[in-house]
Amino acid sequence: MTGIRKGYADTSFGQVHYAECGSGAPVLLLHQTPRSWDEYREVLPLLGRTHRAIAMDTIGFGASAPLAEHRIETYAAAVVEFLDALGLERTTLAGHHTGGVVAVEVAARAPDRVERLVLSSTPYVDAAAREMRRHRPAIDHVEIDPDGSHLTELWRRRQPFYPTDRPDLFTRLVRDALVLGPDIEKGHEAVSAYRMEERIGLVRCPVLCVGASADPFSFPELKSLSSRFDNPTIAVIEGGMVPLMELHSPEIADLIARFAS
Repeated sequence: MTGIRKGYADTSFGQVHYAECGSGAPVLLLHQTPRSWDEYREVLPLLGRTHRAIAMDTIGFGASAPLAEHRIETYAAAVVEFLDALGLERTTLAGHHTGGVVAVEVAARAPDRVERLVLSSTPYVDAAAREMRRHRPAIDHVEIDPDGSHLTELWRRRQPFYPTDRPDLFTRLVRDALVLGPDIEKGHEAVSAYRMEERIGLVRCPVLCVGASADPFSFPELKSLSSRFDNPTIAVIEGGMVPLMELHSPEIADLIARFAS
């Protein structure tokens, strides 16, 4: 992690932990559930060659302060306060999965703060999607077993969406998940309750929608998401999976750097 600096920023929600690399025009990176800034560990040094790349732990995740109530609106409000704390008037904002949903809300509520928006593997959440998600089984929640078998169950659930020859990625996922404890499903639940269709029309900045062709959760929604914007830029990373940031960091860093310039 050469060149990566870490710090904390004060907000009304508590301290927000972040990591950054490089200098210049800022790009703020928002992670998926149940991850942390670590999802961008490989991206930061690459993007930091041309920009001030910042990856924050969403409030309630990683080493940031815990939350009593998990809502997309609360996550987004903390992002805006984080920008204030770092003295950043405007930024390019990029989010992956849950992070993309949070990024939409930030751009909707504070359009003057978001210069460009990058939405990676981001679902479109409307009434139909909320109803479908209401009946969907939990993604990451597992009942704690004294013999530790719940860790194997979490690993088993995620394995189909990760390459089998990269157990290190599973380890990083499980580590972040364990930090959340009983709140492990809260980020997914927040996405499932979000009324995106009422907010997405408030986005005014240029948008880049990134799809990962081997991501069964979000790739099918790339068209419906991108169609909600005027003249979006669309990029598809062939073979990209749920851990897109880790496995395709050079392509992601290049896409963001070129779009943000």
